[in-house]
Order: sequence, then structure tokens, then C-alpha cells
Amino acid sequence: MYELEVENLKRFSGYIAQIIRPSNMRGFMSLYLDPEMERILSEERSSVTCAAKMLLEKMWTLQEQGWFRSFLDHLLAGEYTGLHKAIEEWNFEKIEQMTPHKKLLERIEASFTNQIKPVEILTYMTECFTPRECEEIRATDEQKGHIAASEKLTECLKRSDKSNWFKLLILALQRCNYDTALQLLDPETDGNKAVQEIDMSEEVRTLSFQYKEESDVNSLVKSFDLCMHSYLISLLFSAVLDAELGPSKTKGQKILRNYQRELAEPAFDGKNTIVCAPTGCGKTLVALAICEDHLKTRREKNAKIVFLATKVEVFAQQLKEFSDYFSSTDDDVRCVVCIIFAMVLNENNDIIVLTPQILLNALNKGELPSLSIFTLLIFDECHNTTGKHPYNMLMASYLDSKLNERGEPLPQIVGLTASVGIGTFKNQQEAENNICQLCANLDVTVISTVEQNKEELMSFVHIPEKDFYAVEKRPNDPFVSIIKDIMSTIESHARRTYDIESLSNIPHNEQGTQKYEQWIVDVQKKCCVLQMDDKEEESRVCRALFNYTEHLRKYNDALIINEDARTKDALNYLDSFFQQVRQAGFDETEQKLTAYFDGMFMIECLQLVSENPKLKRLIYILNELYRLNDKTRTLLFVKTRALAEALKNWIEETESLKYLKPSILIGRKTDTKGFGMTPTSKKGVLESFKSSDHSNILIATSVADEGIDIPQCNLVLMYEYIGNVVKMVQVRGRGRAEGSKCIFVSSKTEWVEKEKLNMHQEKIVDEAVANLQQSKDLMLTKVSIAVFQKEDKAKRDYIKSIPVRPRDEDRYRLVCSKCKQFACFSDDLRLLEESHHIVLDRRFFERCQTKPHGKPISFLGITKKMKVFCGLCRHDWGLTATYMNIDDLPLIKVKSFVLENCATKQQYKCTKWTEVPFSIKTFDIAEIESL
Repeated sequence: MYELEVENLKRFSGYIAQIIRPSNMRGFMSLYLDPEMERILSEERSSVTCAAKMLLEKMWTLQEQGWFRSFLDHLLAGEYTGLHKAIEEWNFEKIEQMTPHKKLLERIEASFTNQIKPVEILTYMTECFTPRECEEIRATDEQKGHIAASEKLTECLKRSDKSNWFKLLILALQRCNYDTALQLLDPETDGNKAVQEIDMSEEVRTLSFQYKEESDVNSLVKSFDLCMHSYLISLLFSAVLDAELGPSKTKGQKILRNYQRELAEPAFDGKNTIVCAPTGCGKTLVALAICEDHLKTRREKNAKIVFLATKVEVFAQQLKEFSDYFSSTDDDVRCVVCIIFAMVLNENNDIIVLTPQILLNALNKGELPSLSIFTLLIFDECHNTTGKHPYNMLMASYLDSKLNERGEPLPQIVGLTASVGIGTFKNQQEAENNICQLCANLDVTVISTVEQNKEELMSFVHIPEKDFYAVEKRPNDPFVSIIKDIMSTIESHARRTYDIESLSNIPHNEQGTQKYEQWIVDVQKKCCVLQMDDKEEESRVCRALFNYTEHLRKYNDALIINEDARTKDALNYLDSFFQQVRQAGFDETEQKLTAYFDGMFMIECLQLVSENPKLKRLIYILNELYRLNDKTRTLLFVKTRALAEALKNWIEETESLKYLKPSILIGRKTDTKGFGMTPTSKKGVLESFKSSDHSNILIATSVADEGIDIPQCNLVLMYEYIGNVVKMVQVRGRGRAEGSKCIFVSSKTEWVEKEKLNMHQEKIVDEAVANLQQSKDLMLTKVSIAVFQKEDKAKRDYIKSIPVRPRDEDRYRLVCSKCKQFACFSDDLRLLEESHHIVLDRRFFERCQTKPHGKPISFLGITKKMKVFCGLCRHDWGLTATYMNIDDLPLIKVKSFVLENCATKQQYKCTKWTEVPFSIKTFDIAEIESL
């Protein structure tokens, strides 16, 4: 039955055996070669190629119907995209073209592996490797060193089926400045040549990346969360690689199902539409089909589409969807990815994928005259179009143009969401009002839901069953008593230093709560701007209060960790903090505060503590569900990063759970004393969880609750994690596999009731939507929507009429927010590359101390070199960098300082540079040269 396929497999077996790794084909072997699987895998430990040949020889004898198609499917699942395409088309030309490069790499391997650091190379080449290979290379690097990991990387490249791996290797070596390795591969390598080869590709679409970083908050220019240069480069390389290898989807997969076509129909008709459908139903595919239809119907009218996404992970995910979809069509579609506003106005670009803040910045700066140059705007997670969210600010500009009747054409609006249940409401009428307000904000008169094809929808979308577990807190916890006693002592010291109760209007709530955190943060902010006649006394008091409030914050954090995790984890958290304190200024106050912690008698404290009942219940839930299904994949949602880290450690140290091999997904690092994940590491964790068995449980904060696609997840645990209706729908929707469960675990009765209320409100929202859809004379008519829009415009016009206080030209002193040590004057500041704030005054270094940067980073001619601290109290001020061969430029963080008006002596505390009351000149290199 498969004579031709077997003959062709034999003919090309030499190529296939040099690429395929049998352990990546376990699923296929378990279906068709189960008796031989262990022998083949055992052979792989000695020789991967021999094992691959053994696998092929066994395949040639198969008689079962469907084995060849299954083989192709498992190749694709194992990310053998190049080999899959070659076998499907029986065209091994591209595979054969790799042979010279592989032989060259084999010939120079001994020297090559001594010249590189593989983890750095891996950053720019992740798409050339499977997630398993990436993990193995990183693990080898950690356990055996660079050379062993380099050998592993080289071995993987020699077995690669990605046609442009060699080109990307050259680019990666150039990026990492590995000149010797480059010479080994190609003595005539020109640094610009390889880049041009990719830029001049005959692909129809264009992928354009531009990058800037804002030093004070480690973010892109007031716009975008992709903050690490390596991540942007890896995205670029991924996109280029996808362009050459072709789509991961076949053309058959992009045909809309009936329910998806039903969702898209109003938008096909040109109506402004909110597409509201469950998570996992394929709303992105619906959006892609709307784009394709829009381009075809407006071919002669210069169609230009913008797709807006807010989260980093979602942005990268949607980029790949667009790339795959339009590379498999016959249309000449140019898709541009913008990280700052560039190339958008190029008339040749059809689809632009970017963040709303970028577009908003362009409008505010006048770089974009109006939204009328676009013909379609698509808002991913459009329920965010409220308040001061960039989505709503963009739509305000749109509505101003519409209501002012300027006569300019406006783009069609399409929103995507899993729920329109925004705001607070008690009944269906209030829910309808909220929904209509959202529709007014988006200028939408149609909410598209599945009505005619519900049966088909439910056959593809699996809504998890919801369970509730109410658990008890620890009774009579001695740790809590000890920590609260210490906190009370610190509060007493703080009150003797200054009347801190008078500084905040927020009630002083119980220790160990989020409300206490709000109070102490507000007190600390007010302490920074305390002013006294005696400046030495002011410095002493402010520094002491900063220390007291900072320690109270950390103890409060520890109480919260202890409530939800182990006492051990809370103590580890405090211990880490006090290590940082000892390494910094460590003045008399800090020494006294540290002595309180050292006197806690940790060992005795741990011996007195009983096991947390919450964790016992969590053990029971996990063990029971994994006993019923050992293939379970779990997303465990928690409210804080510290708790995510604590639960990861607990699972790894619990004998009955360690087999789960937990990984964590948290937000990016926002300050030097905090912790977080870079975009690159987040991407790696997600890819690993989606495509390998390395980790069976992913512990995540809110960073994973919206938009991230994890199809294999079949258990969602909400551990003391709660939000509104929209968040509940999104979190529950992370469980997409058939038979999924969603379990809410909490010791707070009021939270359990709140989550049950969310479920009730979800039904109210569904009824409200249905009622609005059916009633022609209700608020979704154009007249009623116009009423909302005119009221909102009147409010905007009133706010605009209020005179804006101009930034004054007075001189300001920047003083340390901890000890009031003078740092520099406002007129010493310059704005570099629109985002970095540098100090020109070289005497600045007399007032600070520096030490080497732990992870120096280079990007766009800027190299971070040293960390900068206050010379008096060691408070973190920022860093130094090299720019255009200029060394030691101080890049400072405004939140580390207090601003004092030199004339009025009034002090201000700002958390962002956009809040400062003075203007800052643009950096001019001539000023440096004249110093």
C-alpha cells in the first residue's frame, strides 16, 4: 500500500538518518513500533545515526494503514519542519545544499568549539533548535562548561534540517564578536554581507525591527515591554527563519470552521465589530481571515491594517501567526513588525503589527497626522479599551475625528476578546450599560458571538470544570507572632524619629496584609520629601525613616509568603534581603535592624512551626489528579513573584511532588533589589512547557493570564488568586485540553464567595449580550452609542480646556531619595536617544560610588558597564555606560532621587521622567568634547 513511500524513504534514508533523532519520535514509535522502541532508544545512546537507521528499517516493514501520514505528523510535532517538507514533496534539494556546510563544521569542530560561548550563540539561534536541544545545551553548559556545551551545539547543527542555519550562525557569531570562529567558517566573511543576504531575500513580506531602551525603568521608549536586546534579535532571526522554511501550518488548516466564519461575517461586511468568543476557539485565525478579506475587497483603495497587541508574549505569538498565515497564501502581502514607529507610513506595507502605545506616541508627537491613513484597526484583548489605557486613548483620537466631522475617512474597527464583562455591576441592566460603554469607546455597534454553530464550537472548545477548595490557615503560628513583634518595635522606633502616622491618609491596617503594604509604601514616599531647617538632621531623619519603612515592607512580605507557603520560604526571603543590606551602606540604624532578624533564632522558630494546611491540600490535589492522569499539565496561578519562587522550591523539595519538575513564569525585573525574568527567559520557559516533558507544572503570576496559548494544559490551579469576571474567564481558559479542570484554592471565605460571584456575573454578561443583540431599540443602536460618545467627548474637551501647567525653567537639585545627598542639578541632565537620562557634570562621580555591572549589556552603540550608588548611603542611583567611544556616562533613575526647586526649596518625588517639572535638553556630543 505504501510501496512508493517506502522506496523513496530508502532512497533518501542517508539524509534522513543524518537528521532524525529517534527519541523525538517516541509518540510514533509507541503507536507502530512499540516492541522495538526500547532497542532503538538504547542504540541512540551509542549512536544517534545508527538508531535512526534502525528506526527507518523497521518502518519499511510496517503494514498498518495510516503509518506514513502519522510519521509526517510526528515529524512536524518534533519541529523537523525542513525534513517534513522534503519528505512531503520528495524534494531533498535544500537538505542536500546543507551538506557542504555541515562537513565544514565537522572539519573545524575541534577549533571552533574552543572559540565560542554556546549560550550566547543560542540566544540568536533558538529557532534552529528544538526546545529540548536548547535545554540540553544550557544544561551541559551549567554542568560541564562551555566546551562541552559547544560540542553539543555543534552536534545539533550538524543534524539540523533548517535550511539557513549556517547563515544565522554567521550572523550570531558577528553579533557576539567571535571573529576567530568566523574566520574558521569563512576566511572572507564580511560583517555586512550575511545581513544583506537576508535583507535581500525574495520573500514578499518585510520584517522590520527597531529598538530603544529607557534606562530608568528598563523598558522601550515609553511604549513597549520588549526590553532586552537579545530577545529582539532572536525574534528577528526567528521571523527570518520562518520566512525561509515556510509556514508551520498547511493550507488546509487555515480554512475557517463554520463558527469562525460566523464570528467574522459582520467584519467581512465592513462593520465595526467586537468578536467575543471563548479562549481557544481561534479568534486569531478569525482576525487573520478578516485581514485577508479586507485586503482583497480594498485592493484598489490602498488598504493598510494595524494589529495591536499589548503583552510581550502575545506580541511575539501573533507575529508568528501572521507570518505563517500570509506566507502560505498566494497574495503579495507585506507584514511589518514595528517596535518603534518606523516604516508604518511606507505605502508598500499592508499589515503593521505593533503596540498601542507606539501608535499613540506617534499621534502625540505629530509623526502620524491621524488614524485615517489606516483602513482597519484590530484590537487584541479589546476589553482593555477603558480609562487611560492606550487603546482608549487611541480611540479617543478616532472619535474626536468622527464627532468633529472633519470628513476624513476612518478605519474599520475590530476587537477581539473572551469577555465583555468589564467594570462593576450588580444586575443585567448595569452590565448592559458597561457593555454599551465599551462599544461606544470602540465605536462598535455589533458584538459577534456564536449563535448558529454552538454545537460545533463546543466540540472544539473545552471549558474546564470549576471546583472550589476552602482550606484552613495555620493555627497559633509562632513565626507570625515573632515577626509582628519585630514590626511593632520598628514602628515604635520610626514614631520616635518622626510622627509617621501624620504622613499618610491611608488607614494603618493589620500587619501581613496588602492594605498594610499600601500604607507603608505611602509613608515611605512621604518620608522622602520631608524638609527641615537643619539639613543634617533632615538627612539623618530621612535616611532612618527610609530604612525603617523598607524593613517593614520586607517583614510584611514575609508574613504574606508565610501565610501561603512555608515558614522556611519566608525566612529565606528575609535572609536574602538582609544579605543585600549588609553589602550596602549598613549604617547604625541598619545594623540595629539587622540584629533583630539575627536574634530570631531561625532554627528554633522553624522547629516550632507546623505544616501549612494550604500546602497539605495542594499536595492532595496534585497527587490525586496526576494519579488519575499522569500526562496532566498544570498551570498554577499565584499573586506574587515571591510566592511563585517559594512554591517552586517547595515542590522541588517535596518528595511526592518533585517529579513535576516545576518552572516559573513571572514578569520582568523592574529594579535592582527585585527579581524577575527577561523576555528571552520567559520565551524559553513557555516553549519548554508547551513542547517538552521537562516540566509538568508551570507556576505563573498574572503575566500568563491573558493571551498566551498553551494548548496542552488540562489543569488550572488558582492558588489565592482572584480578579474580576474578565480575569476569571481568561485564567480558566488557559486549560484548553479536553477534560480540563479549574480549581480555586483559598483560606479566605470572602475570596471563595467572590469567585462564585464572578461565575454568576459571567452568566449575567452572557444574558446582557444576548439581550442587546436581540433588541433593535436598545443601547447598541447607533443613536444610543452616539449619546455615550458625545458625553465622553464633552468630558475630554473640558479636561483639554484646563490650562496645563508648563514645565518651568527653574533650576532643580537632584538629591538622594534615601539620605538627601546632593547628586546633580537639573541643567546637568541630557536626554540621550530619546530615552536615557545622563549627567554631564563630571563631579557627579565625587558624590557616588561605582562597582562592576553584573550583566553588562550592549545595544545600539550603548554599553552598560558599572552600577552607580550613592556615595553616602549606597542607595542605587543607576549605572554608567559607554556611548560612541565616550566612557563613563552616568545614566540615572529618577525614582532614586528627590527633586528640589532651587528657588522655592519645594521638593518633589517622581517615579517617571515624564513627571519631572522641568524640561531636559537633548544630548549633544559637542558638549562632552568641550568638557
